[in-house]
Amino acid sequence: MSTHVAVIGAYGSAGIAAAQQLAEMPEVEVTMIDDGDPGGGLCILRGCMPSKEVLSAAEHRFAARHDDRLDGPLPDVDLDSVVETKNKRVLNFAAHRRAGVEELAEKENVQFYTETAQFLNDRTLSVGDTTIEPDYVVIATGSSVNEPSLPGIEDVSMMTSADVLDATSFGDSGIVMGFGYVGMEMVPYLAEAGEMDITVIEHDSRPLDEADPAFGDALLSYYRDAFDITVLTETDERRVESTADGGVRMSVRREGREETIEADQLFGFTGRRPAVDNLGLENTSVNPEPGWVPATMQARGNDRIFVAGDANGREPILHVAKEQGVTAANNIRAHATGDDLTSYQNVHHHVVFSGLGVLPYARVGHSVESAEASDHEFISVSRETASDGVFKSKNVPDGLARLVVDVDGTVLGWQGLHYHADPMAKTMQIAVELGLDVRELPDRAYHPTTPEIIDGLIRSATEQLESV
Repeated sequence: MSTHVAVIGAYGSAGIAAAQQLAEMPEVEVTMIDDGDPGGGLCILRGCMPSKEVLSAAEHRFAARHDDRLDGPLPDVDLDSVVETKNKRVLNFAAHRRAGVEELAEKENVQFYTETAQFLNDRTLSVGDTTIEPDYVVIATGSSVNEPSLPGIEDVSMMTSADVLDATSFGDSGIVMGFGYVGMEMVPYLAEAGEMDITVIEHDSRPLDEADPAFGDALLSYYRDAFDITVLTETDERRVESTADGGVRMSVRREGREETIEADQLFGFTGRRPAVDNLGLENTSVNPEPGWVPATMQARGNDRIFVAGDANGREPILHVAKEQGVTAANNIRAHATGDDLTSYQNVHHHVVFSGLGVLPYARVGHSVESAEASDHEFISVSRETASDGVFKSKNVPDGLARLVVDVDGTVLGWQGLHYHADPMAKTMQIAVELGLDVRELPDRAYHPTTPEIIDGLIRSATEQLESV
């Protein structure tokens, strides 16, 4: 007897991963559903891919502006060309994803609906004009912009990251709410490509919550110095209103007193939230409140509904969404056969393209703070990029890196805030996830290359272990 599984959100990273895994199970019948237009998933259409497209243009201008060896007028970023190129490439990426979904739909045990799905009850879905009763449902509908709640916000015009990616002109000045991953990537783009005077409202004393404090402090100084961005730390928004000339006025609470800031435009980079509002979940026994989806991806309240990717609100990261989709598929099979479900355990692996990608932040595994919280007995070593001449030679001298190592030599974690930190994350993922001994890692980067900074960490950690 076959098991029928419906996957809502088949174009997204979690949805296609779940559908592909399920389609390989001969006893499973898969119904894929997605009403996306043009279809392709958040990462492709409004996230990872288009943001890196626009950041790269601003990166080139930034490099020219900071290189004293270059002469001549500083070029402007042609925003019309940037957006046109971004749109063409994004549509190509989306077409590739759609082709993959359509190819999967040609399998004998797979059906695909380009319709909107809603729950009528715990076991029944309306899909366009059709009603189906699958044995299991995978919700993989991604996330939507989390609009901030602030007095007056309904009466002003606010640009989100999606708006910025499509914008071909900006005002002279802007106020930014939200300095998380999205804000750290978009803010320097506004300053460099848009040539805007930017004021950022930061609630804490530094950005980069997941990083050890030294990294957030270094990034904060870099934004202020390299991009001339004003970052108001330990500051809270109080209210906002439009000005007579079409700009925006914001009242903030800072250092115990209220201040007023004015600018031409308001930007909201205040994160994302699960896109589950229009699924009819109120007709089911599940309640999409915080914690509604444990690590098995099985929703609380209905053991036949699984939720993967951004939709579950656990960790909105692309590779996590894919892995959660596979976990959901495998756990559906386990549940159907009466076997135990497995929990998804993610080794921390994040990359933020801060500083236009010139100064990206990457973390794999433990930071010092998380290692302490986990009661590890460990050592940590840090290294400034200024210690390795190759960074100076490439005119990217800013940054630092840190290695966290168990006293038995096992590499527990790594952080990098420097040029080329993003590709180095894969190397360090291998070291962390395989539990390699730092004393056995090769101390040999091919000179002169930026991974020399990793060699320096390896040497320092090995030397320090000898005295433990």
